[in-house]
Amino acid sequence: MLSTSHVPQATHVPPTALTPGGARELADWLIPEEELLPESAEAVTALPSFADKLRECERVCQAPYSEVSHDVQEAVVLRRLQQMVNTAMLNPLWRDRLRNAGTVQAPETYEAWQRIPLSDKDIQRDFFMETRPGMVVPLARGEFEIVASGGTSGGRPLEVVYSLRELKDTYEIAGRFMGAYQLARYLVGTDPKWLFTTLADYQMWSSGTMVGGVLQHVPGVNYVGAGPVTAPVLEHMFSYKGPKALMGISAGIGILSELGVGMRKESRESFRVALYGSGVLSQRKRVELQALYPNLAILSYFAATQAETIGLQLDPASPNLSAVPGLHLIEIVDENGRWVPEGEEGELVVTRLHAHETPLLRLKLGDRMIRRPRTEGPGLKTQQFEFAGRTGDVLHINDSQYSAARAYEALRDELKAAEAVDLDAVAHEVQFVNHREGKAITLLVSVDDVLGATYRSDTTLGPYGVQQVFVNALPRSLSLFNHGEANPASIEKTGYSFQLKFVPRLSAEIERTAVGKVPLVRDRG
Repeated sequence: MLSTSHVPQATHVPPTALTPGGARELADWLIPEEELLPESAEAVTALPSFADKLRECERVCQAPYSEVSHDVQEAVVLRRLQQMVNTAMLNPLWRDRLRNAGTVQAPETYEAWQRIPLSDKDIQRDFFMETRPGMVVPLARGEFEIVASGGTSGGRPLEVVYSLRELKDTYEIAGRFMGAYQLARYLVGTDPKWLFTTLADYQMWSSGTMVGGVLQHVPGVNYVGAGPVTAPVLEHMFSYKGPKALMGISAGIGILSELGVGMRKESRESFRVALYGSGVLSQRKRVELQALYPNLAILSYFAATQAETIGLQLDPASPNLSAVPGLHLIEIVDENGRWVPEGEEGELVVTRLHAHETPLLRLKLGDRMIRRPRTEGPGLKTQQFEFAGRTGDVLHINDSQYSAARAYEALRDELKAAEAVDLDAVAHEVQFVNHREGKAITLLVSVDDVLGATYRSDTTLGPYGVQQVFVNALPRSLSLFNHGEANPASIEKTGYSFQLKFVPRLSAEIERTAVGKVPLVRDRG
């Protein structure tokens, strides 16, 4: 008998995914009809966890869930989404929202799922703050955790609610995945293995609480929730015997190249993996880190307060992020909420699959992603995507919108080709400032040698060279379908002027959020 007390008792041999229609039959067996449509909030609290279903799937398929076929994964997730929609409709607010969008029953296909309306930060705020009317199971029942975000992009605070039992499940699922597919190749040998985080676990706006929960559940490592560290503390931590990995926000990882100066060679060589958790890490920082820590691999750990592990970079040679199978449904969608084809850019949408009591369907997190091919062949089978910037990282020039991330890449290439400056080599931080009323865009670049960089740039480009570099680069920042929207001549006709300005490190001219992040774009009047 393969079932446990936490899953429905099998009255027959479980269906095999190898037969025609077997994946769908297996999904239906894992979540039977009596669980698919809970009749009340009280019935929701008695539902077996989705994590139990994944474990049962592993036993039937005799493989880790991350390695079962895509057909099985898709069938199991669709069945879970149907259960989530049925659960959400027990709540009057969700029921009205879904019915107003034309959803009156659980979707039978992923095509139908894509017609469910997207949720944004306003929906999250309205449903899960103050009286929290979007919860299926009332908060008064207890056994929930409130996780807060300061709203580092929009500036308005956000809260979301999780069931403690399901939160623990997700920590274990994500931790096992990290250990098996991201860290195993680096944390090797018989010495103790260490996993640190410099995230500020005690601050409500931080996702440190949730990420720390994941890191604690990576098998076989010793976890240290260090919080922000000084050079002596870092040196003490790195003196521990054994290979080490450390996770922090991009700025927290970048500063390790300074904090580690003077550290013993043996300690520096034991640093094997740096995981940066927000935005991007500049090429200059990567070079500095790998010069100081010769055995270091630098990987992205993409998360949000609303989702503790969205995508993990598994290979430093590829920017692709891998979803943790069975944790969230990750969608990359167009403006109508439809999935974009592979290779195209869209908005990141996340649905947490472990959310019986507090479902939140199709939440936009404010990030842009490029949909990449899923992994095939033996071993890991999962969805992949590539970070393309924040949704707000847009340069508005009159009625046209340009990707700031692509604009920076094009400008970097133009400036390097002109032998004016290698931004990858000199820049600590960059930020576009768009004075929309004055029709002027300035790219601020923080460097060590302001006078030297300014002199070389001015001498090489001349008085009108920067304007020409911008005008040539900006058309390349338009999407594939908007290339005809602008060319150098049309950009000149907008009346915009463009500047490149070098500023000292930590200059007050570069605007930072309350938590020290540097937005790529700032609009000013």
